[in-house]
Amino acid sequence: MKNTKIIIAVFLTILTVSCNDDLLSPVPTSAVSADGFYTNDEELEAGVLNMYDGLQGVNDTRSDSNHGTQVEFYLTEMRSDNTRTKSGEGEAAQFETYTVQSTNGIVADYYRSMYNVIYRANTVLQYLDAATTKRDQFEGEAKFVRAYAYFNLVRLFGDVPLVDKVIAPLDTDIAFTRVDKADVYSLIVSDLVTAVANLDDSHKNRASKAAAEALLAKVYLTTGNYSGAQTLCESIMNPARGFELLDNYKDIFYSEGNDEVIFAIGYKNDLTNDSQNFSAEWLNGVGRTSGVNYVTEDVRNAFATYGGVERTKYAFRNDATQTTQYQVVKYLPNGDSALGIDATSSDPTLAGNDWIVLRYADVVLMHVEAILAGGASTSSSNAIASFKLIRDRAGLTTPAVITKEDLLNERRVELAFENQRFYDLVRFGEAVSVLSAYSTTMGYSFTATDLLLPFPNVEIGLSNGVLVQNP
Repeated sequence: MKNTKIIIAVFLTILTVSCNDDLLSPVPTSAVSADGFYTNDEELEAGVLNMYDGLQGVNDTRSDSNHGTQVEFYLTEMRSDNTRTKSGEGEAAQFETYTVQSTNGIVADYYRSMYNVIYRANTVLQYLDAATTKRDQFEGEAKFVRAYAYFNLVRLFGDVPLVDKVIAPLDTDIAFTRVDKADVYSLIVSDLVTAVANLDDSHKNRASKAAAEALLAKVYLTTGNYSGAQTLCESIMNPARGFELLDNYKDIFYSEGNDEVIFAIGYKNDLTNDSQNFSAEWLNGVGRTSGVNYVTEDVRNAFATYGGVERTKYAFRNDATQTTQYQVVKYLPNGDSALGIDATSSDPTLAGNDWIVLRYADVVLMHVEAILAGGASTSSSNAIASFKLIRDRAGLTTPAVITKEDLLNERRVELAFENQRFYDLVRFGEAVSVLSAYSTTMGYSFTATDLLLPFPNVEIGLSNGVLVQNP
């Protein structure tokens, strides 16, 4: 990360970014000075698309690459009660057993990936004056991407270094000094407020007004600004905005760019630079591991109680090679004829499935959460109406009173395997009790300190002691 986070790049290589609604032709990869490159809207837009390329991550198996979103599930879903490794072996198993070490390469990968994304966003913001007609749009996109990266980092690591500009090689204090998470959240909120003001709803694989509103609503729920979150959710839920729940649950994930998707990280199949391999990693004998992100018995029991037929059908399936094991269905790269799912690629390790970050069902459930406002239950007609939308699609009845437990259970099955469960448990204040009980049942070793990940040893070494480790 030292090369990506601290040192100002003098060379810029722009990769093709797979965005379903805005494909960019490859830019020549000859090295050019950053100062000389950003001189107009077209060139600055190349830098903007480079941010999304950072979020995509690199589809390879090198230990020194930034894999971005492609390794996120390890740090989130596999630290919840939703998924685990198939074999219980190797570095990946540290996440399910709550024994993550500071030498864990996956943690280091994600940490440097997100700071690399922040660097790319800061670079765009530094050269905003080169833009003319698209200046506000580029500022909104860069601040949305930076806020998204910081929101993930602060929830995973707690107090983190706050780098809000391109910094010089000797600015090690800025690069490695942890700041209070309240200051990090202040930047996140400020960035997202700007993004909401500057953007429209033209894109789904790039930042939009709705994406900024939805992300800010989640930030507000995390920080206790419930009225602010409710207002933002209701803005998105205005029918004039064009978002809606799809009738067919499968189509959310296999009809990309649909009306339920608010923001997704785009991938393009069969192209090494723009595809993803995380969905292949979830398939034993197809991916490059012995099976990760496998479905736990605990979440299967939750689906039996709260899932409904269609949600359960398109949530998980038996592993054909070992029928007592279960695989995630939502992002199958090689399809499943029995489920009516087509393959997204001729090679599962070069999959084209987009990763959905924000969708309308999440916003509808956040609306209920905002009305609940940290309380034990609500009988608000507005909350009931929103909850009923989700329950109706699942073919389930809606209670007259919604409890916090009801909402947490509903979010679990509706958004299962979408990297939301761990964050939800923390935000609802239930992580310690739920994960402690789950850990005891499974023979794991969860304690409250496991809610935060360790900072990578390599970063602490580069900081010469400035970066202080989590407990």
